[in-house]
Parts: sequence; structure tokens; C-alpha cells
Amino acid sequence: MKYVVYVGVLLFIMSSCKTTYLAKPYDFPKPVDTSTKPIELQEKKIYHIKEQGVYADNLFDGARLNDFTSIGDAHFKASFSPENFPINASAYYAFRIWSEEKKSITLELDYTKHRHRYHPKISFDGKLWELLDSSYIQLSADSISAILSIDISKDTLWIAGQEVQNSSDVKEWIDKKALHQNVHVSSIGKSRMDKDLWVMDIHNGEIKKKDIIVILGRQHPPEVTGYFAMQAFIDEMLADHQLSNDFREKYRILVLPLINPDGVDLGHWRHNQGGVDLNRDWAYYRQPENRQVADYIVRQVGEQKSKVIFGLDFHSTFWDVYYTMRELPEEIPELKDYWLWSISEALGEKTNEKPSNLGGPVSKNWIFTQFGAMGITYEIGDSTPRPFINKKGQVSARELMKLLIFKD
Repeated sequence: MKYVVYVGVLLFIMSSCKTTYLAKPYDFPKPVDTSTKPIELQEKKIYHIKEQGVYADNLFDGARLNDFTSIGDAHFKASFSPENFPINASAYYAFRIWSEEKKSITLELDYTKHRHRYHPKISFDGKLWELLDSSYIQLSADSISAILSIDISKDTLWIAGQEVQNSSDVKEWIDKKALHQNVHVSSIGKSRMDKDLWVMDIHNGEIKKKDIIVILGRQHPPEVTGYFAMQAFIDEMLADHQLSNDFREKYRILVLPLINPDGVDLGHWRHNQGGVDLNRDWAYYRQPENRQVADYIVRQVGEQKSKVIFGLDFHSTFWDVYYTMRELPEEIPELKDYWLWSISEALGEKTNEKPSNLGGPVSKNWIFTQFGAMGITYEIGDSTPRPFINKKGQVSARELMKLLIFKD
């Protein structure tokens, strides 16, 4: 009996001594309220204009179409509104259109209170996309709408502000990368809508005490150009050459490629299913996606006695830009300047850097306050040519690996 009591006491002491690693809250100089807010869901349906034999629908993940009406002979209006207000002016749209017989139509894209942002892309299968020729597009004087001249037929035509890359598309890419022996894929938790939050844990060999590079993506649903750059960046880190191979031996790369799967699949302009901009929730982690991602990274650092030394968050905006910090971390303070310079030299173009002081609760500031490491928001322009995005992603990964491989 004494032995049983002793073992019980010992187990209690051992369990009570186990460290729980949680992300620390931080009072940023410019706080943001990220408590859950109501959203308005689009009605999922097939719109049928019977008298003209024209159809449109939003019955796929990543679609955005709030209404479709006829406003004249061979003249239609597709309307789009955001999930809630206030919101960043990223008027996103993605829908399919077809007709019972081939015809030329005028199609107005109406963004209600917001301005046109994304140049239309078209596809016949939802996989291969091309820009709609600008000669078929006319903007209204106030840019609140865009008017397209297009041909439709029984063959379904996809029209979207950016190439559709929903959670299934992202998972397909992850699964391909998981074939690499150094890519270890797992789910670290669930979104508000019970979708997996995937991590790609890239390393070769033992992870104990390995320095960590953090890669984040798709906090904002329509920002696929940043996602494309992230894909190219990861591809270069997985390449089969000495630099990449040695880098994976020395470092651990934690890639969270889709932090907002709900917003992506709901066709949101900016927010998650909780009506919140996730890239403003890195102070108190009120949204489950941020809480789980932040705690996971902190836990990996604590349990493996590692350090985060660098973090990148991939986004899109109107032009290519790196949002950096004026505060320099103790860990490799000169890394950022050398990295941006080397990218500029390799690409033969001037680097567009926008440094700022520690302000709001965005991911790059969280990397700094939580780990004392440099965080950078890596932005790609909405209309940056896709081949150049791929090249830039590869070059930026290569130059970072060159700088870090001889650290220590």
C-alpha cells in the first residue's frame, strides 16, 4: 500500500512539473480589437436568367458571388460584397458563367461601396488561368465597377480576381511536397470551421536545439501572389543541391502555408470565419487559428530548446515590397540588410523596403516580441508577372540560405 501511494505521489509531482509552453500576450503600441464579429455569408446557388439562357454560380470553395442579375439584352451584373465591415478594400470575386448557346455579353462587376482592385483572370477548368486582355475591360469613372466584354457558351467559364487557390488546392501542393524525405506534414489544430491547420516541418536529422525559420502564409484569402512566392521559396529550400541540402541539415523550417482556410474557402475579402483580420491578432490570440499557430511555434522552441532566428509572412498588395522593422534583434541584427541587398543584386532591381517602428499586432512584430528575431512581411504585387514571382521566390530563398549557412 505504501508503494502504491509513493508511486502515485511521484507521478503527480512529475506531471505537475511538466512545462506548458504558451505564446505570451503583448501590449502593442497600436492595439486592435480582434474579438469575434458577425459575418454575412453569400448564398450558395446557381443563378439562372431564364429569358436569356444564362447561368452563373458560386458552388465551389473559394467562390465569391453575392448576386447575378440581368440589366438588359445580353447585359448582366455580378455583385460582390465583403463578409463584414469595416474591411480592407480588397474587392474579391470568383464565379462561373455559361449559357445555353454561344453569345457575346457585357458583364458588369459591381463592388458596391468598394473600388476595383484585381484584374480579371479567366479559366475553363479552374486550374489553368490567364489574364483577360485589357482591351475587353472598362473601368467606371469612380472604379466602383468594371465592365467586361466576353463570349460565353455551354463551356463553363471561370472568372476571378486572382487564381483560385482554395484549401484543397493548397493541400494538394502540401501532399506533393510531403513526398520529399525532409518534409514532415501534420495538422497542428483546427480552424473555426474544423478545417486542418497544416504545418510542413522541414529538416534533416535531429531537431533538438536546431535554429528555426518560421514561414507563414494566406492570412488574407485573396493574396495568392504571396502564396506563389512562398511556394517558389519552399521549392528552392527543398532543391537537391549542396546549399539546400546543407541548409536542411543545419536548420529547421516551420511552414504554416494556410492560416486562414475558412476565409479562403468562403471567398472572403480579408477575414476569417470570425470576421477578423488574422494579421491583427498576434497580441492576445482571440481567434483559434492564431492561438494554435502561436502556441505550436512557442512549444516547438521550448520543447526542443531551440531559437527562432528569422520569420517571413507572405502577403500580396499593389506592388512588391518588404515591410521590415527599424528595431534590430540581438540575434543576427545585420541579416535583413544583407539579405535584401543580395536579392537586389541577384535580380538586378532596387529593393522596395518599407521599415517601420513596432506598431500593431501583426506577425512580423510578433516574431520580434516573442522571440527577439527579425520578422518581415514579404509582399508581392497583385499583378506581378507570375514567372518573375517564381524567380523572386527562388532567389530570395537562395540568398537567405547563403547568409545563414555559415552562421556560427
